Amino acid sequence: MTNIAIIGGSGFDNFTALTDVREHRQVTRFGQPSGFILSGTYAGREIFFLARHGSGHTIPPHKINYRANIAALRELGATEIIAVTAVGGIAASTPPRRIVIPNQIVDYTYGREHTFSDGLDSVVQHIDFTYPFSEPLRDEIIRAAAQISLPIEPTGVYGATQGPRLETAAEISRMAKDGCTIVGMTGMPEASLAREAGLNYVNCSLVVNWAAGVVDGTIEFAAIEQHLKLGMASVQQLIKAWLERHRDPDPKI
Repeated sequence: MTNIAIIGGSGFDNFTALTDVREHRQVTRFGQPSGFILSGTYAGREIFFLARHGSGHTIPPHKINYRANIAALRELGATEIIAVTAVGGIAASTPPRRIVIPNQIVDYTYGREHTFSDGLDSVVQHIDFTYPFSEPLRDEIIRAAAQISLPIEPTGVYGATQGPRLETAAEISRMAKDGCTIVGMTGMPEASLAREAGLNYVNCSLVVNWAAGVVDGTIEFAAIEQHLKLGMASVQQLIKAWLERHRDPDPKI
C-alpha cells in the first residue's frame, strides 16, 4: 500500500480531518525537519502531515531544511507526497484563489542545500527531471477536482524564487517571459529532492495574490490573508476528495 504525505504551506498548517493522530519526532542525517510529523487516518489509510514552515509559521522559505523534511518522510515510509504552496499569479489564467496543479518548474533559488548527493557517502546521483511532478498523481487530482466541480488550472509553470521578500515588477516581467505562470518560494529544492528520494511528488498551489506589476498598485497583505483563509478551505476539500478516490497502483509483475 502507498503511504501518502501532505506537506502544508502558508495557510495550511494542519490537516484537521485526520483521526487517531500521533506525533513523530524524526532526526535524519541531514538534521531535523521543520517540526513534528503527524500521522493519522483518513479515508481508511494512514496519512502523514508536515507543516513546511514549522509550528507557528516561523521558518522562512530559504531556511527550511528541505533535505531533512523529505528524508524524514521517506524514513517513515511515505511513498507519495502532495505539497501545498501559496503562490502569486502571473498569467491571466491564474487569478487569486485559483488552485493550480503545475506541470513544470523553473528554479531561481540560490544557496539552498538542494541535493542528497553531498559527498559523504561517495555517491553522486543524477536524476531525470524532465517532468518534475508525478503525472499519475497530477491526473488523479485533476479528476478529483472535476468530480466535485471545483474549478482549477490543470497546468502551470511554477517559478521558485528565494524569498522571503516578494518580487519586483521587473522580476515578474522576466519570469513571464521565461514562461512562468505562478511564483512561489518553496517549490524548489523540495520537488527535486523528492525525485532523488524516489517519491512520487505533486504540487498543489493556491494563488493568493497577483504577482508584482501584473495589475496596477502594490500588493496588499490583508488581501493575501483573506485569499489564504478562503482558498485553503477549497484546497483541503480537494485533497479530501483525492484521498477518498485514490487507489494504490497495480503491483509490479
